[in-house]
Amino acid sequence: MDRHKYILDEKDMPTQWYNIQADLPEPLPPLRHPVTKEPTILPPPLFCDELNKQEFSTERWIDIPEEVQDVYKTWRPTTLHRAHRLEKLLDTPAKIFYKYEGTSQAGSHKPNTAVAQAYYNKQAGVKRIATETGAGQWGSAMAMGCMFFGLELKVYMVKVSYQQKPYRRILMETWGAQCVPSPSTDTQFGNKILAEDPESPGSLGMAISEAVEDAATHDDTRYALGSVLNHVLLHQTVNGLETKKLMEQADIYPDIIVGCIGGGSNAAGMFLPFVKDKIAGTKPDLRIICVEPASCPTVTKGLYAWDYGDVAGMAPIALMYTLGHSFVPPPVHAGGLRYHGMAPIVCHLHKLGFIEATAVGQLGTFEAGVTFARTEGIISAPETNHAIRVTIDEALKCKATGESKNILLAHSGHGHFDMSAYELYLSGKLEDYDYPEEKVKEALKDLPEVPAA
Repeated sequence: MDRHKYILDEKDMPTQWYNIQADLPEPLPPLRHPVTKEPTILPPPLFCDELNKQEFSTERWIDIPEEVQDVYKTWRPTTLHRAHRLEKLLDTPAKIFYKYEGTSQAGSHKPNTAVAQAYYNKQAGVKRIATETGAGQWGSAMAMGCMFFGLELKVYMVKVSYQQKPYRRILMETWGAQCVPSPSTDTQFGNKILAEDPESPGSLGMAISEAVEDAATHDDTRYALGSVLNHVLLHQTVNGLETKKLMEQADIYPDIIVGCIGGGSNAAGMFLPFVKDKIAGTKPDLRIICVEPASCPTVTKGLYAWDYGDVAGMAPIALMYTLGHSFVPPPVHAGGLRYHGMAPIVCHLHKLGFIEATAVGQLGTFEAGVTFARTEGIISAPETNHAIRVTIDEALKCKATGESKNILLAHSGHGHFDMSAYELYLSGKLEDYDYPEEKVKEALKDLPEVPAA
């Protein structure tokens, strides 16, 4: 039997991150200032200088600081698994591999960038970080990163997830962070939203607005973001680089890579080191499938347009697929995938034809997650279940055609704090949400007017 798992030695962990901007066939369109609408770097006081530098860098390799490597080594390198039991259940000739990021202290891939961002802010003399979180994975990861480097942290957590996932909040508080439901009464923007809709479930766009306002109104504070921007995706490539090295050692190359996308960091962290080969023309047949919720289908049904990264219009304007910055998604349990926009790099690569996207419903994702749990033993995050759904579907296509393909799943983390969602599914009470077409049409009316380049 083929091996069940593939493991790197600690000494083989990557010491540099890979920057796709060095190899893009067409450069990314520049960000636009939220007020002037003109091309800009990230306006202060958002990020510290080194993160700003990384955001716009075109250097192919960027060194991982030794202090960051030391923290990485508390859980990295992570393991590449072969899903023999799932393959057997599906009776498929496909070979399914998954790189499991749930062994970090926070239980997800998010610490790959949280630790780096905390380090660079500490080096810059920052005392306090403000951030948002959807399902709580990012907030808990940033709380962990700030704990390692002695920074204060304020987290604005999307209200519906704050209510659905109390243990994520407790995790953040245990690491020393303060967590409040968003929209909150702690910011002018939060109070404005609550005045208009006291029962607002919140959204990532709203929580971002609150965190950006917090950073802008405190001299000792900077903002941290867990997805979307280039420097965040850059830090996540440590995972894809490990995976590529492991597969090379095993003389394996994926035919299909599958990952879930909300802001894009998990999937991109896995596929960017591989899409490099596709751009170079050495692996033209590689398929990269990004999976999103049918109720928040940013790439599959969104408009490719200039839009704000947040609801209040304080964050930079990016050219991306968007459902409109004022769009409030239905309260699916995959809170990390409930964002109106998408990473500009992911959008750019999709627009150029190097990656593809699909959307799946909530019930189908939990069916896949339970199947994975009952074969591989891992109870996955609701976000990850989206990618598992499509991984299973692609494996069943191989069964129908008789083709033996290597399918690589970017497994973003465990679902141990999502038992209420699994309980609803197992009791038949979980529901699907339709694509809210009218709400999206209404939100798209609010796109900023950006002058032609």
